[in-house]
Amino acid sequence: MNLSYWCILIAGILPVATVAIAKWGKRDFDNSEPRRWLEKQEGLRRRADSAHRNHFEAFPFFAAGVLVAQQLNADQDSINMLAVAFIAARLVYTLLYLTDRATLRSITWLIGYLAVVGLFLLPAFDGG
Repeated sequence: MNLSYWCILIAGILPVATVAIAKWGKRDFDNSEPRRWLEKQEGLRRRADSAHRNHFEAFPFFAAGVLVAQQLNADQDSINMLAVAFIAARLVYTLLYLTDRATLRSITWLIGYLAVVGLFLLPAFDGG
């Protein structure tokens, strides 16, 4: 399996990891209504849930970008580089979200977004 496909797997795990941070160690967690419980959280837990939701929002665009680039036979090294750049940006994004650094978080979000746009454009520029 190539590196870009592993990155899709990692991107699929990120929402679960961040929601685990939101729920971890809180004794009053209500698994019968987890979304309602998460809506009431503040601080780190609230930001972790927000990151969780954003990871789900970013996932389809990223996965489609990798698959389109693969389908159109773009250069594999370039696909891998952009996929890793996306994952690196998302990891930094998560850290910045959890530590409440909104401006840097937004810049990092943009870097990840541009990596995905690059995946879609890659076949047009490398002869794919």
